[in-house]
Amino acid sequence: MLTSQPKLAIGIDIGGTTTKFGIVTLDGKIIEQDKISSTSHSNIHLFIDELYSKLFPLITKAGGIQQFAGIGVGAPNGNYYTGTIEYAPNLVWKGIIPLTDLLHQTFKISVKLTNDANAAAAGEMKYGKAKGIKHFIMITLGTGVGSGIVIDGKILLGHDGFAGELGHTIIRHGGRLHKGTGAFGSLEAYASANGVKQTALEFLAEDASNSSLLKNYNPEEINSEIVYECALQGDILAKKVFDFTGEILGEALANFVMFSSPEMIVLFGGLSKAADFILIPTKTSMEKNLLPIFRNKVQLVFSDLHESDAAILGASALVWEK
Repeated sequence: MLTSQPKLAIGIDIGGTTTKFGIVTLDGKIIEQDKISSTSHSNIHLFIDELYSKLFPLITKAGGIQQFAGIGVGAPNGNYYTGTIEYAPNLVWKGIIPLTDLLHQTFKISVKLTNDANAAAAGEMKYGKAKGIKHFIMITLGTGVGSGIVIDGKILLGHDGFAGELGHTIIRHGGRLHKGTGAFGSLEAYASANGVKQTALEFLAEDASNSSLLKNYNPEEINSEIVYECALQGDILAKKVFDFTGEILGEALANFVMFSSPEMIVLFGGLSKAADFILIPTKTSMEKNLLPIFRNKVQLVFSDLHESDAAILGASALVWEK
């Protein structure tokens, strides 16, 4: 008796703050999606229990687990080779987490895992701005700074699965402390949403004019979205925050371009919503710091995929890999 092949996959994107997941068709349509907090449970088993409680009704609605070819997961420090999350600084679970084994035990279907930014890059390559492009870098600007490097149409993994952690490269020697890693001056300490907040607080502390709209907020309220809203209203200090952030990000991107010579760099994630406030200073700084042979060759663009879609689609694409 012939049976039809499964036509659905589950894509899961585990971020530092939120875990987003969806049911994806073979042709890349997300037909159901939801999210849970990544920080509510310090016990990974309780997290998976909550994930299952949210996903199981969606699986049932889609016709049951037999309709699914598997689960793909993107997560910080996710190791494609071992299926483990290893020492992720932006997650509440420490050490080595055997995620694929735990999910397989719970859902009873095959599970594949990769780095969250690699998953986003896979989604961008198949469905987004980088479709048909074989050399590009995906930079995710969210709680942290993630990256997926694609060379000759393949995501760079390295010998151990951890290649391409561009967010943790040192861009300011002896600079700002990254509390999660203990490193000083890493890109993530400046160009993440948390980095923008810290820059805003530092600039406010040095501001003698006392005229910034950001003064109307308590320090704990300030985030990258509020800085953007103030910049939209013409706030000079808020604009300076993005200029500073873009200058550092652009320097880092120049280094990355001279390493892999991509055709495109795609910016993705919450901070990219700042649009030209972040794009213009970043592009200016990148070109300024490139050798002449690399200048004006690299497209710097924002992803046009919905913020949650690229990572969910990319994670789900792991399921269909041979």
